[in-house]
Amino acid sequence: MVTGEDIWMDFSAVRENCPLIHNITNYVVMNTTANALLAIGASPVMAHAEEEVADMVSIAKALVINIGTLSGHWVKSMVKAAERAREMNIPIVVDPVGAGATPFRTQVALELIEEFSPAIIRGNPSEIISLGMERGKTKGVDSTEPSHRALEAAARLVEKTGAVVCVSGEIDYIIGSRGKTAVKNGHPLMTRVTGLGCTATALCGAFAAVTPDFERAAIGAMAVMGIAGEMAAIKAQGPGSMQMHFLDCLYQMTEQDIVMRVKIESL
Repeated sequence: MVTGEDIWMDFSAVRENCPLIHNITNYVVMNTTANALLAIGASPVMAHAEEEVADMVSIAKALVINIGTLSGHWVKSMVKAAERAREMNIPIVVDPVGAGATPFRTQVALELIEEFSPAIIRGNPSEIISLGMERGKTKGVDSTEPSHRALEAAARLVEKTGAVVCVSGEIDYIIGSRGKTAVKNGHPLMTRVTGLGCTATALCGAFAAVTPDFERAAIGAMAVMGIAGEMAAIKAQGPGSMQMHFLDCLYQMTEQDIVMRVKIESL
């Protein structure tokens, strides 16, 4: 089982190596995602122009693809970036935002995960169900299901794609070749801050950039997200201050914070 000491080791590697994380992500979360990556010690770049994505991926340590504000032009950029990442054996992390909401969005997500074998797929329960079971609906980009309801769909996605699948919710589940892991850190106020799910995906990219064990990377990223959320909620008075304190807690996080607070269970 992944321990708090393991997570701290990988967190420290992010801080020491400052890996460049190439994000093709949505307009809503660019600022939050970039600031969170900076707070943990990674180096974010947000580049989606088709003319430069292949070159940008070439100097990155991980590629994060988030389909939140989808368009035809961005799909071409995502495909071109993923092709280069595959050529260079750079880990790809996919966030299928809103999969199940529209046929176009679902099809793009399916094509990305089936064609490019991502290292990690992170989504909410409804998104994972729509991809793993090829059914289900989302409420826009929000989930209509609790996270445990997506475990069967997640297992199918693992078998189908070879990816580690992370289902985020009140309890985060990470499903990989070794089995299922529950991460029970977090706070309800996190759901009132837009983009924290997308931020979790970006942190998965940062952790995947420093360890080839992508199951461990996803567990570590989700635990650090949840711990930062718990610590921030102690100080926050609402969503606005929650976002501010969340970034500060990521930046200030120590080994003791992780080891003492982490709640991980192998299933």
